[in-house]
Formats: sequence, C-alpha cells, structure tokens
Amino acid sequence: MGRAHSDTALAELEERRAFLCRLTPDRALETLDEAEEFLRERGMLTRTTDSSLPSLFEACHEEPYAPDKPGFGQWPRTKWGWSFALAQRPGVYAPKIHHRRKTLYVSEEVARILDPILRAETDRMRDADPDWARVLDHLAAAGASTSDDLKTELGLKPKELKGILWPLELCGAVVGRAIDPDEGGRVDGFEYARWDHVFPQAAGGDGSIDAFVVAAVHAAVVATEREIPRWFAWRWRFDDELLERLVSEGRLERPEPGWIAAPASA
Repeated sequence: MGRAHSDTALAELEERRAFLCRLTPDRALETLDEAEEFLRERGMLTRTTDSSLPSLFEACHEEPYAPDKPGFGQWPRTKWGWSFALAQRPGVYAPKIHHRRKTLYVSEEVARILDPILRAETDRMRDADPDWARVLDHLAAAGASTSDDLKTELGLKPKELKGILWPLELCGAVVGRAIDPDEGGRVDGFEYARWDHVFPQAAGGDGSIDAFVVAAVHAAVVATEREIPRWFAWRWRFDDELLERLVSEGRLERPEPGWIAAPASA
C-alpha cells in the first residue's frame, strides 16, 4: 500500500513538473514577456536542456535553427535571441554557475538568495590566485570591461584571459553580459563585470547554499537525488548530509527513495 502511494505521489509530481516547467507543446512560450514571467514563476532557468531544472529553450518548443549542426545550431530557430534579451530585463541575472559554466537565469528573489554565496566566492577566488585577484581588482576599479579592454589594460593574451575568466565565471564572481542586444538577439559585443557590481546591494547572509538548493528544487519541482549536487559549480559546498538535513527539516521532501521534491506549500 505504501509503495503504491509512493508511485502515485511521484507520478503526480512529474505531471505537476510537466505543467509548471512547460514541458508540453501546448504550454510553449510565445513572447519574451511570457519568458520573463516563466522565470519569475520558477525562480531560475537554464538556457538549454541538460538537467531537471526548467529550461528556457525547452519551453519554446521550437525546431532547431540548424538541425544538422550541434551547439548553437540546436538553439530555437526564431527565439534564440531570447537568450541575450532576457538577461537585459530588470531584475533578471545570468551568472554562468550551472555545471560546466552554463548560463543560469535567476529572478530578483533568487538573486538575493544567491548573493551571499557569490560574494563569498569572489573573496575566495581573490585570495586563491594572484591572476584571479588582478582581474577582480581591475574590474572593481574600472567597472564592466570588454575582453579587448582587459587584454589591453592587463597585458594579457587571448588564451591567458580566457583561462583566468573561465573559473571566475564558473564560480559566479564574474558575470559575462551581452552589450545592448535587441529582441532578435543581435549584440554589439560582450563585457565582463563582477557579481557585486551587477548586484550592488548586498543581500546579507552567511554564504550557505541551503536556501539556494531549496529554491533550485522548487524550480525543478522534482528531481533525482543523485543529480542535484551536479547542478552547480560549487560541489565542495555540498556535504554528504545536505539533502538529508533539508528533508529532515521539512524544507524538501523525499516522495520515493532516490527522489527529492519541494513541498507543495513552498
């Protein structure tokens, strides 16, 4: 009886996830305004589909731009420009902290949860490596800078700059942004800024990831327990008991062994 109830609960959660994460064509996003509202409802979106987190492009339900090509060719045929335009909306932030340095769009509410984590990461990265500190200090003084600015002013070769920016973006200390994209996705270039310049009003907090993990599971509705620690770059912050602790505190639920969900009231 208990097992049957568990199976039913999981099926209901997966049905709820399909609706809330817009996984069916009848729920396809039609406008950029709808995409922004989708982000505010879920709190965070990935760009492409590679986990249980809701995906901007998956919710478009549009054929690929170039079906026979990988990478950018798999982006939606007409809505690929939303990738840049959404991040320009007020109260939308797009650090590349999803695993393997992929963009994660977050709402203002989730950005406040994320802020102390990224400020702590900025301090950690600055103390860990002199090259990282040099770029972070330059961005603190100069503000948002293009890659050409950074190469010229810091005397760095393209490969050197890329090697420095990669880990800084991955941990969220630096955020790359398109410059003045239009709704069609055409941009004038890209620039880099420190997170604490992008989100200047400190939200406060101890840098714990607990509330952010809860928000992420809420965004996904339900996910396998094994995948959750791989969602974000800072795996060292996931202690072995994190999910168990959040379940025991009632902040998350385990509808079936191996699965984690957000409480319906969350």
